[in-house]
Amino acid sequence: MQKNKHIAALTMARNDDFFLRKWVEYYGRELGQENLYIFYDGEDQAVGDFCRETNVSVHPKIGTQVVAAEKGRLKFLSEQAAELFAKGYDLVIGVDADEYIVVDPKLGMGLREYLSRQDIDMCLSPLGLDFGQKLGEEGDLSFESPFLAQRHYAQIGTRYTKPSIIAQPCRWGSGFHRVKGHNFHIAEDLYLLHFGYADRKILEDRLGDVDRVAQGWEKHIYKRSRTIRYATEKKARDFDRWTRLARICQTWCRPPYALNKPAMFELKIVVKIPERFNDVL
Repeated sequence: MQKNKHIAALTMARNDDFFLRKWVEYYGRELGQENLYIFYDGEDQAVGDFCRETNVSVHPKIGTQVVAAEKGRLKFLSEQAAELFAKGYDLVIGVDADEYIVVDPKLGMGLREYLSRQDIDMCLSPLGLDFGQKLGEEGDLSFESPFLAQRHYAQIGTRYTKPSIIAQPCRWGSGFHRVKGHNFHIAEDLYLLHFGYADRKILEDRLGDVDRVAQGWEKHIYKRSRTIRYATEKKARDFDRWTRLARICQTWCRPPYALNKPAMFELKIVVKIPERFNDVL
């Protein structure tokens, strides 16, 4: 019988309790809330009640501008991951509060079982899916039903094919987008679902967040909001066919400026998520 690995998940959040609540709910169910490590970025942040059973702490705010803050944040989280390995964890998952790593339901297993079966040397990458909102068809995102029962369209995104799962101490690059000095391997039937730009109302609220604007996030948010337009306007492709092709493409194609990141010829492929995913998240 396969022995389950001891797996931790960590994140750092600021003004992001909507997605962080789902993060705790999802990873707590999959890994146990006692294995979740949450760091609030800034002592002006109030810890949500939903974090009670997790390992949560509040830290001085890291940086005031987006680039410097991201470098500092990932340096800090890489150091925290190293400490978790020292405590006896076999694997550490590092993701943002709006990112959820899920196993294809066709396998009939959860995240812990799936990862326990993987032979991981340094890191493992799920295939990235950047969710949008199909305006006119999908309403505001809420907790009244699973996220995947409310959102059905995502762009296959190289930005979210990240080495989020590590098996030994290392240094993540900004945004968890790479492990410095190491290649990546894209897992079969494993997906990273990014929901940060999957709701127009939440996006508008972020653009009205004085703290985010002051840090220089405004341009970034405008740029990434294209995901909603893609989900609304582009023809949705077959999920199983295009995710299979994307894995092949992203495995072999690399940007010349970062050979340990995936590329996909700038293709903007939107897929419709199969109904089998509806109750996963």
